[in-house]
Amino acid sequence: MKGRRHVRRMVLSLLLLGSAAAEPRRDPLTQPEIDQLRDTAQDPDLRLKLYVDFARSRLTALEQMRSDPKVTDRAQQTHDRLQDFVDVYDELNDNIDTYAARKSDLRRVLKTIIEADNEFQAKLRALKESAETNAADAKLYDFVLTDAIADVNSSIPDHRQLLQEQEEAAKRKKLVKP
Repeated sequence: MKGRRHVRRMVLSLLLLGSAAAEPRRDPLTQPEIDQLRDTAQDPDLRLKLYVDFARSRLTALEQMRSDPKVTDRAQQTHDRLQDFVDVYDELNDNIDTYAARKSDLRRVLKTIIEADNEFQAKLRALKESAETNAADAKLYDFVLTDAIADVNSSIPDHRQLLQEQEEAAKRKKLVKP
């Protein structure tokens, strides 16, 4: 699970290395969100739910921006908001990997995450379909959209597999108890 994402991130990092030097990356999280995450560092369920909420809010903001007729730089804002989503979603996955390595019980929150994965997948696919009608604008954000879709698509089976593994481990643990 962890290996595929890291390889993809390394390739993406190498591709974006030149542009990263020219343009500093901003943190996709606001200070209040960072404070909330800091307060939940010891509780995997709460922390992971926050990441799901933050990722969802990025996609909601993207949808609102794209339907606002007053927006003039729609393609650039779409790119930036998609990148924020990808950054938050990657942090979610990194946190899942960290808590899973610590043998934390993530069964409850994984169900929430899997539901969100399906929602994110549908929203990203809808954006991809709408981008096909305006190919000129889509060129600016096509790469990050493709990356977001690939990230979610590859994470869904990983999240389901982790849930299954944790449920099986819980059953074994239950059988061993005297």
